[in-house]
Amino acid sequence: MVKGSDLLVEALSHEGVDRVFGVPGEGNLDVLESLRNSKIEWVLTRHEQAAAFMAATYGRLTGRPGVCIASRGPGALNLSTGAAYAHLGAMPMVMITGQKAIMSSREGRFQLVDVIASTKPLTKLSRQIVSSVSIPTLVRDAFRIAMEERPGPVHLELPEDIAADEIEPVPMVPVHPIEIPVAHRAALDRAAEIILGAKRPLIMLGAAASRLRSAHGIAGFVHRTGIPFFTTQMGKGSVPGGTSLYIGTTALSERDYVHEAINQADLIIAIGHDTIEKPPFIMGPKGPHVIHVSYTPATVEQVYFPHAEIVGDVGPSLELLADRVEGKLPNAKALLPLRQSILDRVSDHATESLWPITPQRLVHDVRKVIPENGIVALDNGMYKIWWARNYCTYVTNTLLLDNALATMGAGLPSAMMAALLYPDRRVMAVCGDGGFMMNSQELETAVRLKLNLVVLILNDGAYGMIRWKQAVRNLSDFGLTFGNPDFVRYAESFGAKGARVMSVDALVPTLEAAFMEGGIHLVDVPIDYSENTRVLVEEFN
Repeated sequence: MVKGSDLLVEALSHEGVDRVFGVPGEGNLDVLESLRNSKIEWVLTRHEQAAAFMAATYGRLTGRPGVCIASRGPGALNLSTGAAYAHLGAMPMVMITGQKAIMSSREGRFQLVDVIASTKPLTKLSRQIVSSVSIPTLVRDAFRIAMEERPGPVHLELPEDIAADEIEPVPMVPVHPIEIPVAHRAALDRAAEIILGAKRPLIMLGAAASRLRSAHGIAGFVHRTGIPFFTTQMGKGSVPGGTSLYIGTTALSERDYVHEAINQADLIIAIGHDTIEKPPFIMGPKGPHVIHVSYTPATVEQVYFPHAEIVGDVGPSLELLADRVEGKLPNAKALLPLRQSILDRVSDHATESLWPITPQRLVHDVRKVIPENGIVALDNGMYKIWWARNYCTYVTNTLLLDNALATMGAGLPSAMMAALLYPDRRVMAVCGDGGFMMNSQELETAVRLKLNLVVLILNDGAYGMIRWKQAVRNLSDFGLTFGNPDFVRYAESFGAKGARVMSVDALVPTLEAAFMEGGIHLVDVPIDYSENTRVLVEEFN
């Protein structure tokens, strides 16, 4: 005989799950015991939200669903922000929560929350397991749905009595490959005709362009056509940023340096654009023609309404499109002369020795200590705009930022996941002081897991992005400043190392020393955001 929880864990192993993140509770003690007797690594976090962020980032980096577990009631509800993070960010993830017994209960309605109803808007599927016999089938279905385009989170609820139920062994459901069809020939012909007639074409790479499965085909299309490209924030790294065809990243929806090229384009080939991101450009009646290339049809919005669509497996579909236009585009590089001017303005002031450090200098110096395959995971704050603009990416998914839910608190758990997956690569979390404190307890988790990770805290004593927007709207400076702990001593209290940067020239040596020593290092650096007004407002007025 086997318990329902044993079947669940066996089904997870059958799907190739190697680690599970979470916080146990009264509602899932049987699952915890089954995990103890399995080969799956149990990663205990200090909050369920962090477990969900880590599982979602696992999905983002590997293309396979990460798995997180929480108990019933408040524990299950604490996964909600992580579910939304994965849902908007298209990250495959499976959430498993406990629930009170459904056959009988001596606790009345204690901790009884309808988690199925609460998670339905945040997931691709949310189901309660009502029979232990069905567990292998439901787990297989959950993983399939989580991975299908558009990827995202799936939720399974396992009541206590179903988890403890003893039955005869049930066979696992075989895993079968599912291929995505390529785009229809008519769609490819239509798009090719539009491209061949363009005078000033431009390629845009969006969030879905960062899927591991599409990287080769996208890079090939860019190089075979010779058309210059820009990226959205979440599309950075889809094609190496150092290529001579890269002309920038849209950190803003309009009036950014790269919009000089966007506004002159008569055609934008939008590869992998997902409207969960802030618009990289605002479409209007007089704007350029747009070809939507992605795994799924375009979501038509007031700001995005493509004129043609190529829907299918992006990489192979682009190879077929390149076959139709390669060598036939005399105007391919029409907008390329704008490139150097755009990039020069982006990198302006990047080596200034002002103190506190400016965002441009900060990004410049971090890039010096992070190798091409190193990973930087951003939390959410004012600095994200500067990283999107100024940080050059060479490898897909080496700048992990969230321009979808754009939640604070995800930076540290995301970096921890990257450090777990890639222990031999340099990994850095970049967090504002506000966002860091939302999940700072996970420093203990990182120390316990013996990770190699540098956490860079940008200290301005405020919720800086909102404070800046408050100022731009000429509102009073109110309600957004706070006090901070001594971050060095705070890190040391968790068993990590702490350092405080006291001059602009000390940042690179401090970061380099932290990486060389290994372990968990927190580096506290003050930052001056006065450049925001000059660069993001005054230059475009």
